[in-house]
Amino acid sequence: MTAPVRHPLPVDDRRPHAIVIGSGFGGLAAAIRLSVRGYRVTVLEKLDQAGGRARVFRQDGFTFDAGPTIVTAPFLFDELWALCGKRRADHVDLVPLEPFYRLRFNDGSTLDCSGDPDVMRANIARIAPDDVAGYDRFMLKSEEICRIGFEQLGHVPFGSVLDMLRVAPDLIRLSGHRSVHHLVSRYVKDERLRIALSFHPLFVGGNPFTASAIYGLIAFLERRWGVHFARGGTGRLVSGLVDLIEGQGGTVRLGADVARIVVADGRATGVVLASGEALAADIVVSNADVAWTYGRLVPEGTSRRWRPAKLARAAYSMSLFVWYFGTDRQYPAVPHHTILLGPRYRALLDDIFRRKVLADDFSLYLHRPTATDGALAPAGHDAFYVLSPVPNLLGGEDWGTMAETYRRRVEAHLEATLLPGLKDHIVSSRLLTPVDFRDELNAPHGAAFSLEPVLTQSAWFRPHNRSEDIAHLYLVGAGTHPGAGLPGVLSSAKILDEVVPHASAFATR
Repeated sequence: MTAPVRHPLPVDDRRPHAIVIGSGFGGLAAAIRLSVRGYRVTVLEKLDQAGGRARVFRQDGFTFDAGPTIVTAPFLFDELWALCGKRRADHVDLVPLEPFYRLRFNDGSTLDCSGDPDVMRANIARIAPDDVAGYDRFMLKSEEICRIGFEQLGHVPFGSVLDMLRVAPDLIRLSGHRSVHHLVSRYVKDERLRIALSFHPLFVGGNPFTASAIYGLIAFLERRWGVHFARGGTGRLVSGLVDLIEGQGGTVRLGADVARIVVADGRATGVVLASGEALAADIVVSNADVAWTYGRLVPEGTSRRWRPAKLARAAYSMSLFVWYFGTDRQYPAVPHHTILLGPRYRALLDDIFRRKVLADDFSLYLHRPTATDGALAPAGHDAFYVLSPVPNLLGGEDWGTMAETYRRRVEAHLEATLLPGLKDHIVSSRLLTPVDFRDELNAPHGAAFSLEPVLTQSAWFRPHNRSEDIAHLYLVGAGTHPGAGLPGVLSSAKILDEVVPHASAFATR
C-alpha cells in the first residue's frame, strides 16, 4: 500500500532535496527552516499521524494530547510562523496559565507556582517563610543561568571541543558541574521548597540529583516567558506546523517507516523505507532517537564516535507510564497542571534512575486540559492524563502483565487525594507504557527522553547536530544538543541554520 502523502509535490520541483526522518517538533521545525532556506523537504513519519511524541489520541468524544502539554518559550514557535511570513497567533491560540501548576506534597500542603514574583513570594511565605529571601536569590541565579545557558548557548552548535572549552569557565561559575538540587539547596532550606525549585529536570528526562545545575534555568525561563497551553490541545501546534511545511511546498508522508539511511563515500545520500522504496536526498535530517539513528539506521561502522558499544554504555533517561482517561463528571477544584509528590523524593528517583526498579510509591503529574479548554471533552465531562515517571526497560519490568495493576494503584491514589469517586465516573481509558515508547516511537530501552541529561552527555559530549562522521547527516530532537523539552528540540532545529549549507550550495539538478 502506498504511504499517504499530505501534499504531493510537482514532479518538476528541482530544488535540492532534504529528507527529514520523523515528525516530532524537532523534525517539523527543521523542515520549516530548511524549506525557507531553499530546500524541497520531505518529512517521513512512521506513524499514521504527525507529531511523534506529540501525537493526539481521540476517543469517546475526548481529545488527549499524547505527550507534551506545557509550552514555554513560545517565541520559538512564533519564529517559525514568522519565517513563513505569518503570525502564529492567527493560527494557534496559546493561552497563558496562572498558576503554572500546583504542587501537592505528601503531607497535603500545596504550593501554586506563579509567574508573578509577588504572588510567588506570598505562596512561599505561606509554607516556608524563612526561605523567601533565599528564593529571591535563587531566582537571580536562575536568571543568570538562563541568560547564558539558554539565550546565549541554547541555539549554538557544539561541534568542536573548543566550543566546550570556551564556555567551561561559565559552566564552572554557574555550578554546571553540580546538580540542580545541590544548587537549589544552597538558597533554601525547606525540603518542600527544594523539591519545588529542583524538579524541573524531570520535564526533560533528568534526575534533579544528577542533572547539571544548568537546568536551574527553567525556573526563570518560566517566569520570563510564562507557561502556556495551546487551545484545542498541543496537537494544534503540530497541525499548524504541518500546514506551514505544506505552504512552503513541502511533503509530509505518513506511514513511511525508514529502515536505513543510505551512506555512500562517507556521505548520507538518501533513505530506504521498510517497504523497500528508496528516496534520494542531498541532505538527511534525523529526528529519530539518536541511539536509533546511530544504532539502527546508519550502516554499521560508518560512525566512529557512536559505535554500538558506546551506545550500550550510554545513560538513558527514565521512561513514563501514562494513563489517559475521561470522566462523566467534572472536577472544577483541580487546576490545569498538578504535580502530586509521593512520600519519598530522592529515594524514589534513585529507584527510577539508578536501581531501575518499580517502586511501590510514586509521584505523579496530572493534566486536566478541560480546566482551560472545555471543548476537549463532551459537555459536563473532564479529560485527564496522569503521568508517572518509571524506570526504562533496562529494569526488566514486564509491562504486558502489570500495566493494569499499576493503573489501578494510580487510580486509587487519585481517588484518595484529588478525584473523589473517580472509579465510578471513568468513561474512557487508554494506557501508554515504556514498551510503547520502544515499539511505537523507536526509543531504545523505552527511554522517553533519549539520552539522560547529565553533564557528561551535554553540549559537546552529546551527539552533535551535524554528524561527526557522516557528511550531510544532521540530527535534531531530544537526544542531540541542547536536549529534550519543547524549547530544547525547537532550538536543535534552529542550530541547523548554522550547520546546514544553504540550498544554493548544491548544484541545480
